[in-house]
Amino acid sequence: MRSFLPVLAALAVVGPAAAQQDDQYLALAKKVLSTTPLIDGHNDLPWRLREDKSGLAMDVVGYDLRGRAPGHTDFARIKKGMLGGQFWSVYVPGEVRDSGYARIQLEQIDVAKRIIERYPDQFQFCTTALCFRQAFADGRVGSMLGMEGGHAIENSLGALRAFYDLGVRYLTLTHNVTLDWADAAVDKPTHGGLTRFGEEVVREMNRLGMLVDLSHVSPGVMSDALNVTEAPVIFSHSSSRAMSSHLRNAPDSILARLPRNGGVVMIPFVTFFVSQKRFEHSQARSAKEAELRRQGSDAARVANEIRAWDAANPAPRVTIADVVANIEHVRRIAGVDHIGIGSDYDGIDEVIEGLEDVGTFPALFAELARRGWSESDLRKVAGENVLRAMEAAEKVAARLRKERPASIKTIHQLDRKNVS
Repeated sequence: MRSFLPVLAALAVVGPAAAQQDDQYLALAKKVLSTTPLIDGHNDLPWRLREDKSGLAMDVVGYDLRGRAPGHTDFARIKKGMLGGQFWSVYVPGEVRDSGYARIQLEQIDVAKRIIERYPDQFQFCTTALCFRQAFADGRVGSMLGMEGGHAIENSLGALRAFYDLGVRYLTLTHNVTLDWADAAVDKPTHGGLTRFGEEVVREMNRLGMLVDLSHVSPGVMSDALNVTEAPVIFSHSSSRAMSSHLRNAPDSILARLPRNGGVVMIPFVTFFVSQKRFEHSQARSAKEAELRRQGSDAARVANEIRAWDAANPAPRVTIADVVANIEHVRRIAGVDHIGIGSDYDGIDEVIEGLEDVGTFPALFAELARRGWSESDLRKVAGENVLRAMEAAEKVAARLRKERPASIKTIHQLDRKNVS
């Protein structure tokens, strides 16, 4: 026993010292987030509310954020997470065609606005970067709308302007379905990027001051948009394909163009976007399920076989360290001025260990501090980078509105397509 005493004594000293260091890094993270607005690029609460299966669908009153909400977001966790600003995703599935995209899009904007308006002491509806800053200074979460999927404009620049007038301040050019004018990342490429009308959409977004969001789009669209845009772009919830080869991520060749553009890639908390091992596991699981269906297996057998496969092939762990690794990789490629956070909370079924909900943001910044990130760089990632991009886009819009009127070009004129 005597031989272990020095070791035990050393551990007794190291333990408190390590804890003190942890406290130091968390203290720095909290200092940063108390004085710089942490702006999250993507939260799907409005769609989570629409899809609620407990009888609260679309019920902004019943889905009470003052109590413990069923999803990832409520006020207790917002306060704990020190959230300073939020882009609320107003999303419509691209696969829904029978009832029209615009109606559902308007309903989702209504849901998001009703959420914001219900809690005026907590949320402030914003349409400018300055409003984000003012709301944070007033102790409220600046709340802006981000529209996920260009299919909702139904090939109409007039509809695009109407959505801008309703408060939408970024548009993700596609979701998962290729449009008449832009290719989606996970759908069959049709155009090789943007069509001429797609380029006109980008130009009109520049004139309006609506951020061009390149999450969900193909690399061809990413490249074409960067060629056309006069304002910084964002990736509201994407990482690098070098870290996970999921098609939703951006190639490093694209990320390397962000310094010249001024844009920002906002890293998501999605397991298979930040972990190659987790992505490969999901691919293998999907292949197994597809094989069973090709064999003509009924639903019950497929479910049983997949449960057995899951038991034999547990999913790899994905932790906060994986997210930090993605952030550090993007810093190497694009630079620290071009990184932000786009959690995708309330839009994910599987959470990352250490980043389970909106209450965990400080832990991420503490981990970055532990790895030597400076206070200045932490502030950039938290919100200063995306605020700078927004302010630049607003300046571009102010100039372009003086130089040219609203575009009245159509997809028929530009692409010679007989589409609605």
